[in-house]
Amino acid sequence: MAIAEPRPKIKASRQTADSPTPAPKRRRRTKVEQRADKMEQILDAAEYLFSVHGLYGVTLKDVAQRVGVHHTLLNYYFTDKKKLFDAVIARRAEVTSTLRMRALDDYDAATKGKPTVEGALRAFLDTDLDLYGQGGENWKNYGALGAQVSNTPYGAELMDYHFDPVVLRLIEILKKALPGCAEEDIFWGYHFVTGALMLSLARTGRINRLSGGLCDGEDFEAIKARMASFMAAGFLSICKPKTDPGPA
Repeated sequence: MAIAEPRPKIKASRQTADSPTPAPKRRRRTKVEQRADKMEQILDAAEYLFSVHGLYGVTLKDVAQRVGVHHTLLNYYFTDKKKLFDAVIARRAEVTSTLRMRALDDYDAATKGKPTVEGALRAFLDTDLDLYGQGGENWKNYGALGAQVSNTPYGAELMDYHFDPVVLRLIEILKKALPGCAEEDIFWGYHFVTGALMLSLARTGRINRLSGGLCDGEDFEAIKARMASFMAAGFLSICKPKTDPGPA
């Protein structure tokens, strides 16, 4: 009687058709990436605390506690509080200035030397209001911080440094839109514009209380729908003819 040869054993595959596909291994973040992530956490925490308590009401230790790290780490990144404050302001200033400068340049080019006051203001204001309204809570914190520090001598210096180029670009276009207007009236008009913008970014809630809830200071779309039109009418109202110096 023939003896049947044993059938070779088939080694079971670790993965069958019903087995889930193993997840790809996550790439470990480099030290540079980890450092960048920690820096963003520090700047976000400082931005919030400065927006609530101001430059002089916050310590590096306060920021470290909010991030959940030892305060010596803050000293590693920043030698003093003002350097941290400057970094907080600079981080988003570059973003908002770049977007507004591009919007103003595009508008100026599209109008071929014949801009309107409202059009120029919309390029300047609407771009910024969209950023603060749609950018999330961190952008709103930055707006509140900017509104606060723009009314202090040290903060005003930072505003000058970061935002003067885009403001002067707006002024340049407004001069084209108002060729017969005295230059000081254009600068006064901008002064009133920036005051209204800063008050809106401060989100104090006062308009909510005054209007009995009819208006919402957090409603950036409602602000955007009105501000440029309102301010354009103000420019046209205060604009006086240039003084003719006469013959030399």
